[in-house]
Amino acid sequence: MNKKYTPWLFLAPVILSLVLLFGYPLIRSIFMAFQNYKLTAPNDVYFVGLDNFKKVFAAGELGLITKNSLLWVIISVAGQAIFGMILALALKKKFNGRGIYQSIVFLPWAVSGFVVGLIWRFSFNGEYGIVNNLLLKFGLVDEKVSWLSTPGLSLAVPISAMMWIGIPFFAINILAALQSISADIYEAADVDGCGAIRAFFQITLPFIKPTLITTILLRTIWVFNSFDLIMVITDGGPANTSQTLTSYMYAKAFGNYDLGQAAALGVILMIFLSLYALLFLKVTNYDKAGDF
Repeated sequence: MNKKYTPWLFLAPVILSLVLLFGYPLIRSIFMAFQNYKLTAPNDVYFVGLDNFKKVFAAGELGLITKNSLLWVIISVAGQAIFGMILALALKKKFNGRGIYQSIVFLPWAVSGFVVGLIWRFSFNGEYGIVNNLLLKFGLVDEKVSWLSTPGLSLAVPISAMMWIGIPFFAINILAALQSISADIYEAADVDGCGAIRAFFQITLPFIKPTLITTILLRTIWVFNSFDLIMVITDGGPANTSQTLTSYMYAKAFGNYDLGQAAALGVILMIFLSLYALLFLKVTNYDKAGDF
């Protein structure tokens, strides 16, 4: 056998697995987006062109759900990045028991989203949740708050859960980047009279910029595509005030059994996220992020 084909021979199982597990479902879902495909009528599948896309854009609740999705992503990712940065800077310093503390603070990343959703759902329950009990005990509220059934608050609960899960992910990546910066650079800057704040913005941030860009990009896509916390904690209620585009897509597929519209929305989201990734990398100059 020609040696130039040897690498492809070793890659063949991986490529075949990707085609079967990713390529086929993707292509199948794109076809479904142009079909009348409902689980209530599995034998009545036919081509409808762009009708599913028209129905998605014509939905009266789409504006509210899109707004919820933007709030869901922006607030949770920003919170994760800020608190993850603070946590990474704190863990960079040596102190007694740092290893034990690291294992504890990184624990949320290992917990199932479904389990976290159940914990938050019971904790923020309006009648017997521990959050209301603590707020009443410390005199911060006069009466119990209906967190999960009040528009405006219902979305805040899963956002806080998503932030709690994602902070360790940012902290791990940023901490690894911080530990790769030579201490000699900070010592030289200190000799030149560079203060801590100036060193952070002129030394630390430029060095960890590639890691920050990659982490924010990946986490934004993951959060945007996540729907388990929404479904477990609020189920999109009340009246879609905590519904996001991905949970709405899930509801279309397994609530209304309309796989055609769900697939159409999935195609729209896939295109949107692809464009976002390209634009984000271009705006942040990722290819030049490591240049000094």
